[in-house]
Amino acid sequence: MMRRRDWMRNVSLTIGACCCGCKSAPVTGRKQLMLIPESQELEMGKQAFADVAADNESQVVSQYQGIVERVGRRIAEIAGRTDYDWETRVVASEEQNAYCLPGGKIVVYEGIIPVCENEAGLAVVMSHEVAHVLARHGGERMSQQTAVNGVQSAISYAMRNHEQVQKDMWMKAYGMATTYGVILPYSRKHESEADHIGLMLMSKAGFDPSEAPKFWTRFASAGTSEKPPEFLSTHPADGRRASDLEKLLPDALDAYRQAANPIGKGEVII
Repeated sequence: MMRRRDWMRNVSLTIGACCCGCKSAPVTGRKQLMLIPESQELEMGKQAFADVAADNESQVVSQYQGIVERVGRRIAEIAGRTDYDWETRVVASEEQNAYCLPGGKIVVYEGIIPVCENEAGLAVVMSHEVAHVLARHGGERMSQQTAVNGVQSAISYAMRNHEQVQKDMWMKAYGMATTYGVILPYSRKHESEADHIGLMLMSKAGFDPSEAPKFWTRFASAGTSEKPPEFLSTHPADGRRASDLEKLLPDALDAYRQAANPIGKGEVII
């Protein structure tokens, strides 16, 4: 029978093997586990955006397309990824959502645009989504899952001679610890980090960063569905996001003052 310290050693070796793929996130410098090559992410992003374009090719050009393109160009210019083929698309949907795919493909749903109120508010949303891509959060989450699967395999191997009931108990306990102790907190960490990186992006792009906490306050009151408790959510509570962004405003305002072409709040969105 394998002793506890032996299977713990197997788990440690699995985690240790993953650590060779450590990278650092932009702006925050947070260490990241990265086992997925960026080329794979870019290919996935390219295919996903092609699917979005195909699904929406019959739509009439949105009234918001022009303003989304303008904001997107400003963010792209200071993102530091000249190798990306930047592109924006507005989807005719009342859903309050937006995302950016690897390679610089930004998709904004019409439903979230009125909540933005102005170009700076829209920059809050778009720069946040771009930040996810610049920090490679998608690749990091895939890497985390790869590591989780590896540890689960190590535990299964280590417990192979134990009674099935005891083995199931350990696996269930590990699954709970993984879900609430690793995967969800990292998701919230990604969201908070994207808020931070995005705030600096929009500031350098010439948008007034003081609109960021205001946007999240508006977004909190604009939601129609009941939200889960923060500890069970992949996103930080909207109120907390606004508070965290307020704390980051001094640095963001410094960056904004140094922007080459500041426009403040920009045009009002009607």
